[in-house]
Amino acid sequence: MDIPAHIQGLIFDCDGTLVDTPPLYAAAWMAALAEFGARLELEWFRPRAGLSEDLLLDDVERHFGTTLPREDVARLTRAHVMDNLHSLREIQAVANIARAQAGRLQLAVASSGPAEIVQTTLEATGLRPLFNEIVTIEDVANAKPAPDLFLEAARRLGLAPDSCLVFEDSAQGLQAALLAGMPAIDINKLMADTAPPPDGLNRVYLRKDL
Repeated sequence: MDIPAHIQGLIFDCDGTLVDTPPLYAAAWMAALAEFGARLELEWFRPRAGLSEDLLLDDVERHFGTTLPREDVARLTRAHVMDNLHSLREIQAVANIARAQAGRLQLAVASSGPAEIVQTTLEATGLRPLFNEIVTIEDVANAKPAPDLFLEAARRLGLAPDSCLVFEDSAQGLQAALLAGMPAIDINKLMADTAPPPDGLNRVYLRKDL
């Protein structure tokens, strides 16, 4: 895809953008929560795929009207994810954009996930060497939809926010990019448009004008 000339850096979400992690994460959460009597269906997790651990647990506790041992739930969830990283696959349409631009532009990952999981996910899929910086929830005060992760990624890359282009799959992530003052591509629309359109144009969908 063509990157506008003024863009100097690309910032990618990890889960659901670079790597197809949502099914694994949902299975891990469901298994961990079931240990504490909180049984949820897969459909409940789908709209919450972009949430950090704390925000997801906020929703779980509101749903059940109870308080959970959060550290224990998170520990079990992470263990399940780590045990099943071998099943992960990259999202090729997005990963190939990163490959094409690595070394030409500054590249970062900005994820609401924990550093241990994000780093291991990128290493397991062979994507880690593409990126100059990795920013995770431990590095900022607020998770998406707050802009903190994207602003910190731009700061580490030494770039102005409006010179960075974000790739995201979740509503929370797209809102965070908007609040950070960064143009963003919704990869769900990007992948839906991977087949050449009838007019032969290479369409790119942006949240705000470049």
